[in-house]
Amino acid sequence: MKYQVVNRLRELRQEHGLTQEQLGHELGVTRHTILALEVGRYVPSIELALRLAAFFGRPLEEIFWLAPAE
Repeated sequence: MKYQVVNRLRELRQEHGLTQEQLGHELGVTRHTILALEVGRYVPSIELALRLAAFFGRPLEEIFWLAPAE
């Protein structure tokens, strides 16, 4: 069985009232990187995933997890 990394980044970003550009600025990445993460076109490095978890104050597995590939 194949798996894919999925996330709830868009939901968390919106809960915090941030635009993609604002979140990218906070993390030192581009708005395009945030967009690609949100739509599942990009799997973050472990460093970026950990920075996102720290930024939102959530455990990593609450933001990213494995799901069966479609």
